[in-house]
Amino acid sequence: MRLRGIRRSKNVEVRGGGRRSAGKAGGIGIVGLLVVLAIGQFTGIDVSGLLQSGSAPQTRQSAPVSENDDRMTQFSAQVLATTEDVWGRIFREQLGRTYMPPKLVVFSNVTQSPCGGANGATGPFYCPADNKAYLDTAFFTTLDRQMGAGGDFAAAYVIAHEVAHHVQNQLGILPKVNAARQRASKVEANGLTVRLELMADCLSGIWATNVQGLMERGDLQEALNAARKIGDDHLQRQAGRVPQPHTFTHGTSEQRASWFARGYETGAVGRCDTFAADRL
Repeated sequence: MRLRGIRRSKNVEVRGGGRRSAGKAGGIGIVGLLVVLAIGQFTGIDVSGLLQSGSAPQTRQSAPVSENDDRMTQFSAQVLATTEDVWGRIFREQLGRTYMPPKLVVFSNVTQSPCGGANGATGPFYCPADNKAYLDTAFFTTLDRQMGAGGDFAAAYVIAHEVAHHVQNQLGILPKVNAARQRASKVEANGLTVRLELMADCLSGIWATNVQGLMERGDLQEALNAARKIGDDHLQRQAGRVPQPHTFTHGTSEQRASWFARGYETGAVGRCDTFAADRL
């Protein structure tokens, strides 16, 4: 992804953190850690309670992105800027509304949010309580080395997906679905969550088609590969389990890639309505 000359968003909050224990987390080996990561992957669910990482509380105050921040923090700030430009235009042109961008909290090791604690175990997530997305950039290494979804555009897709949840929140979709999930059975709630997540994948595809001028050869395949690597069926197989569709919360690999592709090919918010789809 070509980001040279792209501005850094001012809506990024950089937080320090505590120490991370190496090799294991609370006695959980790397295989167990991957299973827990799969649970928290791309959700607003805090799974840090499943781990005891030995992390200390946040030690530094938050600050804007600076030239001294590491490469992935600056990358995240530039990708966020592209989402601001894209969704600002789409809200105007397709929805007749004004887009209010989210904050992106980039933290090291551990931090707190109104939706719960955040650390490497939670994976990236969006918290509607404060309109902020949370990201430990070390997750990009996990995505690449342990989940087989490397590449800068795969990392950008991660950010775009969390921003898509903010779009859903601004459009009033997220609170309605959350209310419906509270009234539903576990299986029904999972089904609603799948539709919410696939919609976010489609919205991510809309972002991607609007930044084609910044894309390089292979970038689209990186995003589609990442979508497949985080499908519920793939993650359950990777954990040594037979896929159980009634437990899915994000959709299959093919569903995730297909809805991302739909957004990319159409560029239309109206084509991302998974709740109106008879078949996902």
